[in-house]
Amino acid sequence: MPPPKDVVKIAIQMVGAIPQLIELQQTKPLASVLKDVCDAWSLPNAERYALQYADGRQTYITESNRRDIKNGSILRLTTSPDQEAERLYNGIQSKNVDVKTDSLKKLASLSQDITFAQEFISRNGLKQIYSIVEEGNDTGEMLAHTLKAFTELMEHDFVSWENLSTVFIKKIVSYVNMNAVDASIQQLSLSVLENMVPTSRLLFELVKKEVTLDRLLTHLQATNAELQLKAMALLIALLLSATDAERQDMMDYLREKNLRQFIHKNIIHSSEPLRDEMAHYLYVLQSVSLNLCEHRMRTSMDPYSQEQRDLLQSLRQTAFELESEVPAGSFSTERRRSLCAKEFRKLGFMNNSNPAEDLRRAPPGLLALDNMVYFSRNTPNAYSRFVLENSSREDKHECPFARSSIQLTLILCEILHIGEPCSETAQAFYPMFFGQDHFFEELFCICIQLVNKTWKEMRATQEDFDKVMQVVREQITRTLSLKPTSLELFKTRVNALNYSEILKLRQTERLHQEETLAVPVLELREKLKPELLELIRQQRLLHLCEGTLFRKISSRRRQDKLWYCRLSPNHKVLHYGDVEEGVQSPPIESLPEKIPVADMKMLLVGKECPHTKEKSSGKQNKDVLELAFSIVHDMEEYCLNFIAPTRYEFCLWTDGLNVLLGKEMTSERTQTDLDVLLSMELKLRLLDLENISIPDNPPPVPKPPSNLNFFYDFSQAEQ
Repeated sequence: MPPPKDVVKIAIQMVGAIPQLIELQQTKPLASVLKDVCDAWSLPNAERYALQYADGRQTYITESNRRDIKNGSILRLTTSPDQEAERLYNGIQSKNVDVKTDSLKKLASLSQDITFAQEFISRNGLKQIYSIVEEGNDTGEMLAHTLKAFTELMEHDFVSWENLSTVFIKKIVSYVNMNAVDASIQQLSLSVLENMVPTSRLLFELVKKEVTLDRLLTHLQATNAELQLKAMALLIALLLSATDAERQDMMDYLREKNLRQFIHKNIIHSSEPLRDEMAHYLYVLQSVSLNLCEHRMRTSMDPYSQEQRDLLQSLRQTAFELESEVPAGSFSTERRRSLCAKEFRKLGFMNNSNPAEDLRRAPPGLLALDNMVYFSRNTPNAYSRFVLENSSREDKHECPFARSSIQLTLILCEILHIGEPCSETAQAFYPMFFGQDHFFEELFCICIQLVNKTWKEMRATQEDFDKVMQVVREQITRTLSLKPTSLELFKTRVNALNYSEILKLRQTERLHQEETLAVPVLELREKLKPELLELIRQQRLLHLCEGTLFRKISSRRRQDKLWYCRLSPNHKVLHYGDVEEGVQSPPIESLPEKIPVADMKMLLVGKECPHTKEKSSGKQNKDVLELAFSIVHDMEEYCLNFIAPTRYEFCLWTDGLNVLLGKEMTSERTQTDLDVLLSMELKLRLLDLENISIPDNPPPVPKPPSNLNFFYDFSQAEQ
């Protein structure tokens, strides 16, 4: 008979003593439990002791987290958090170097525990850490332990970063700026500054002033991958905390210093595989850079701005240079106005008498004008060829350059997510972005020529404008999905994907759809579904058995702490626990925490999860909501919270957990996988019917014959 829900069977260890096997009554006060344990070992002063997990992070057991204890857990009797905090508080002030070093090392380890951290901070322990750093007498291992302990203590948000003294901050900055400092100390110092920057404007300005971009670039060029990562993290934190004007200045300076070329050559195309954290930072850097276009994208053209009018006129003058060289006195004002209107019409403006009206729509706003001017100035031959070639066509077949440019700019903004906030978890960046200066403008130059090429291939008229732009959007998105490494490769591939290829792809997809909609085929699909759904269930459970690496994300920043979760091979227990960076697939024995599948009550996703309710609402958390899920266990009182690394992992894990709970798989990935498997199975089954049309209705059964006297009498044949 299983034990009651409020009783767990556990083992308690103590150095030099035989372990105790007890049944822990969860309703019994923890102080009473400790008293019983101490009495069994004849230990006085039970209030000086506490229980903590023997494995993993060795968290202290408190009244608030005792319900997390599972059957079979191994606990250890140890010094209580307040006693340990007092001992370490005195230890870090010791004159004995060995005692001080050991105390700081232990402090760095225990500070991850919130109960201990609270006790240590309440003794004004952070003040002692400040003193160790500010005095600057300790270096090497001792300083590394000090900075590690400080980072862990501040992680609990008991103390505001704004309370830090200027002396302390400048000392941390000095470790970043000095050359003759151990790399581990520089990494920790960069991490401290990265945490500090988003918390207040004052701290941002101080760090930005003290740690120059040149110094960060020096660290980025280091061969130490961890130092490189921390430097990139601080750079991204500074960019995200800056105002629009500051961000623009910083990006301009980084462009001058060839950061893009360095990233493209030494990080993206490095011999070492790109880490997830660095991929995320490159995505953010790409997003921040592209979002510099947002202001122009959302700004309508001002017809009274001389600068904007000059840019507009430059388009006309570059395209019709010879015609514009006619002396001003040769034509009357009306004649010149008529000539300008005619030229603007040839340029493809809808409102040729007042072309500024075409650019009043925002988005794409002035960004479309910037792109057209860039195209005309940087590729004048291609620009002139585009305009003049279409000027000579019949009116109904000319491709309108301006109208196409405005719509294309809008399409590119949507595809590249310009104006959207950075995701907290995304890692999808375009390698070719870092391979080209003026990426957005150069991409526009390639795509506007693609518009003209596709227009001719479709033999389009003005009425077909929307159809052409839909084809162009498809050409761009299909090519970008291949992740070309350079704009040259993008140009080659997108031009190879001509209109006839798009038609073939569409026809293949349409034929496949029509083929699978025949009534007999639909009936066969329904018969195959249960078998294939079972195959998908098995795959989901197999994925859970392999396990996944998850990241812990706080409301303040993207965390670099990792934990791993996997299902036992017999599908009865979920094992999980913290792991170090670089661990790919830890053995199931190294994961100390576990949840029996039988104790799982329900699965929560998105906004229903408790850890998403704690986070501040806003656009920046939209991606987190889409990746969040929680397992409710133990009488719906406790949850194990997840943030999936990708949407793919979210689908596989939520499906797998639903299978364990005996529920239907509901993710969009299930339907996609089912469609793929059904398609493959149907093609195999219908292979012999190729080029034979399948009727919607079965053929009629013929009437029975008038008599059945048509059998062959073998007995007569033998005679």
